[in-house]
Amino acid sequence: MSPGNAHPYSWSAIINGVFDGDEISRVGYPAVTAYLEANRDTLGIPGARVTHVWAQEVEIAASIAKGAGIEHVCASLESMIGEVDAVILARDDPEHHREMARPFIEAGVPIFIDKPLTYSREDLAWFAEQYRAGKFLMSCSSMRYANECRIARQEIKSFGKLELVTAVGKKDWKKYGVHLLEGIFAILGDPIPHAVRHIGRADKEIIQLRMEDGLDIMLHLFMDISGTFQISIFGQNGWKLIDIRNSYSMFRDNIIEFVRSLEEGKPRLAFEKTERIMQVIISAKESFERGGVEVVV
Repeated sequence: MSPGNAHPYSWSAIINGVFDGDEISRVGYPAVTAYLEANRDTLGIPGARVTHVWAQEVEIAASIAKGAGIEHVCASLESMIGEVDAVILARDDPEHHREMARPFIEAGVPIFIDKPLTYSREDLAWFAEQYRAGKFLMSCSSMRYANECRIARQEIKSFGKLELVTAVGKKDWKKYGVHLLEGIFAILGDPIPHAVRHIGRADKEIIQLRMEDGLDIMLHLFMDISGTFQISIFGQNGWKLIDIRNSYSMFRDNIIEFVRSLEEGKPRLAFEKTERIMQVIISAKESFERGGVEVVV
């Protein structure tokens, strides 16, 4: 479990259909308790159950187990192998993903890795190599499955030729830029990025992304800004502001897609789509490190 990321609690509860709101609130996530309570009637994913949990401290794992009705607290990551059909690596610190995913990937255990998959070209190349060798690997931000983005995707043809996409979000590019990109790419049908430039600073990150078809996309991640994730799409014939608020729904649909992928024997989300988004994430980091120069993706 990584700091501030409640997915081990919320995703397990969504899958298992039960939760201990007092425990989840006690450890600092009352908002998770609130949306689980509000959606109690749709909790539970048919055909799936979280049965084992491991965390870096046994007390954390025991708390997650209590919070989401998980039977087995594991002494090590590797002890899950042979006991489970698939794994969710629910950490959002990408520098640890390769090390922690490796035992499962090498053992042929299907895995979903929380966003962002990676923050280095070396790790991205390793994951791509594993995927192309036939390993079952899936990773994305749940923003790809947000209802608000799905509605926009239905409407986008009426906007005519697109001229500009802007997006605003809270916190940092490293962990949260992927949310904005995943939502935008899902709406636009996963277009091909061309070049990226980081023109902001560490606490107010502004990224200019130019797509292969010439479309300009501007992304803003400000550490201390208020508000939700917002995407605006401007075309020659129309425009739309997308205010993304329903976290529960997007989490649930993301989990359902992973479970359906397991049932079908391969990821329903093509790795190439994830790879392109990670290339944008990494290229923007490199642009910032090099003083804001344009980096071809």
